Amino acid sequence: MQMGHQTALRSTSDSAGPDASAVTFERVLNTEEAAALLQIHPKTLQRMAREGTVPAFRIGDLWRFRASAQHFLIQE
Repeated sequence: MQMGHQTALRSTSDSAGPDASAVTFERVLNTEEAAALLQIHPKTLQRMAREGTVPAFRIGDLWRFRASAQHFLIQE
């Protein structure tokens, strides 16, 4: 089984009540996908992630970028 898209878990509160909760999945982009979205070179994006210029996190040696954060950067 091959997973085409990566996602991140985000717990959210549901308006149905204080005990109700839901788990939603947010799209997570790899370096190449995020760089293409931002129209910059992947190495530039990795450098920006190391410097803290763009929000990102590492899984092992690989950088990952939340899609929602990248859409925010595009709108600026």
